[in-house]
Amino acid sequence: MKEKSKVHESIDSGKNKIWSLTLYNDDIHPFDYVIKALIDVCGHDFVQAEQCAFITHYKGRCQVRKGEREDLKPMKERLVAKELKAIIE
Repeated sequence: MKEKSKVHESIDSGKNKIWSLTLYNDDIHPFDYVIKALIDVCGHDFVQAEQCAFITHYKGRCQVRKGEREDLKPMKERLVAKELKAIIE
């Protein structure tokens, strides 16, 4: 059992950790605005962006992208620049 936890810890703390870009709901921006932002910033197609917008609205947040932190950081900054609340976790 101890060996498994050591392997798990080394994977989680490694450089290749997979991060999530999470979009949080607000009551300010309409669906069309959020959908367009997700298409422009995250490279989603319309259906994917629409689904993420609805999940964000009804659940309060949605993981809109996964990847390495360095790749997600500019996307997060662009979403924030569009006055959307996003974090990398």
